[in-house]
Amino acid sequence: MIRFLVIVAVLAGLVWGAFQLERMHFDAPGPAAANGAAETVVLVQPGEGLAAISQELAQAGTIDNAILFQIGVRLRGRSAALKAGEYAISSHASMADIMAILASGKSIEHKITAAEGLTSEMIYDLVKNDPELTGDMGEQPEEGTLLPETYLFIRGTTRADIIERMREAQKKFLGAQWDMRAPDLPIKSKREALVLASIVEKETAIPEERRHIAAVFVNRLRLGMKLQSDPTIIYGLTKGYPLGRGIRESELVGATPYNTYVIPALPPTPICNPGKYAIAAVLNPEQSNDLYFVASGAGGHVFSSSIAEHEKNVANLRRFEHQQR
Repeated sequence: MIRFLVIVAVLAGLVWGAFQLERMHFDAPGPAAANGAAETVVLVQPGEGLAAISQELAQAGTIDNAILFQIGVRLRGRSAALKAGEYAISSHASMADIMAILASGKSIEHKITAAEGLTSEMIYDLVKNDPELTGDMGEQPEEGTLLPETYLFIRGTTRADIIERMREAQKKFLGAQWDMRAPDLPIKSKREALVLASIVEKETAIPEERRHIAAVFVNRLRLGMKLQSDPTIIYGLTKGYPLGRGIRESELVGATPYNTYVIPALPPTPICNPGKYAIAAVLNPEQSNDLYFVASGAGGHVFSSSIAEHEKNVANLRRFEHQQR
């Protein structure tokens, strides 16, 4: 009986010792990242089990033994907790650290930025050429239906998902702004609001000016005046790509559906994808009687309510340009 108890005690001691060694190894600092890097990026594919994940971690050099990692994760009951994703594993991270990272599901986030004023074709090409996104995109979105923003995503996100997020973000923002719009605007639909916002977007890159420029266009629409916006001419010629030169006199009077020097109303579609500031500006423009604006020459614009004052401002701009030359 004593011999049996001794054997049991020895075995218990061995098991306890093995458990302590396993815990020490599982919590100990792991291998250094290759080439002196601060971290190693590991991609865990959807549907992979613990064995496959362990092998990938070992092949990436983040753990020194795939079997011991499997045992450690199973002993701690975390096998089902590991999630697919793209993870940054710090140099010398322990197996315990790595298990916690994979269980957290906090994948590396990538980003794609669609700048304000880009056309739908430009954004479509931007998403299409992003190497971190996957899959086809479907048809090119209609002009003006995407919200320019920076969008975060994890590896494996599809291009169609990003386009849909841009579309839904715009619907949500436009809907909220439409509900808070100023009364008695000469804008009868959300679509018209987008068209005018796209023109405001292309007229200035200064957020603080947009409500004033929106006020000028709203005042013109109320009076039945032509908007006379140069960016609408350019869109009619190039679909929004830079013209690369000044607008010719023949183009000022050329009849296109987008030339607001010719048509007495809004163009048939937006001329770009307007950002939040431009949309908000159109639906809540500044209170102003101004009907004209022209570049100041020093950044921004100068505004006027009469043609005589406007002509003086244009003359000042011409003198400024002459001095600069």
